[in-house]
Amino acid sequence: MEIRKANINDIQSIQNIAFETWPSAYGDILKVEQIDYMLNLMYNKEVLQKQMEESQTFVIITEENEDLAFVSFETDYDKQAQTKIHKIYITPAAQGKGLGKILIEETESQAIKKRNNKLLLNVNRQNKARYFYEKLGFKIAYSEDIEIGNGYLMNDYVMVKEIER
Repeated sequence: MEIRKANINDIQSIQNIAFETWPSAYGDILKVEQIDYMLNLMYNKEVLQKQMEESQTFVIITEENEDLAFVSFETDYDKQAQTKIHKIYITPAAQGKGLGKILIEETESQAIKKRNNKLLLNVNRQNKARYFYEKLGFKIAYSEDIEIGNGYLMNDYVMVKEIER
């Protein structure tokens, strides 16, 4: 298993993981039209490239030459000593193997290097991944509804984990 920082050459792989994962992650929660809209909005090449160039670090897990999972995060998010996990996805076939925990730990390690004292993320209020985050020490801080265009909302919990050093 290899854990590495992604670069612009990895954008296609990041898109592939997202497009493979979203239908199973959100298929019971969102309509197909909203999933398609959000994938095209959040995972087009220009958006991902801009995120990599401006503020976000992407980390990929590869096994046997196959990219299986990724996380993107931003240290010093909102000009505070906190790290925001923007995206974390594991291909359905690779779920349950501890890759999500590895990616969260890698993010936390990078946050500590930047002297950030907490991790935060958004998760759909109906997404069962919420329980995974709770197992790793995240707690629900509040809920928010975010307009994303086309009449769609993201109905999220914002979850926070205090970093112990």
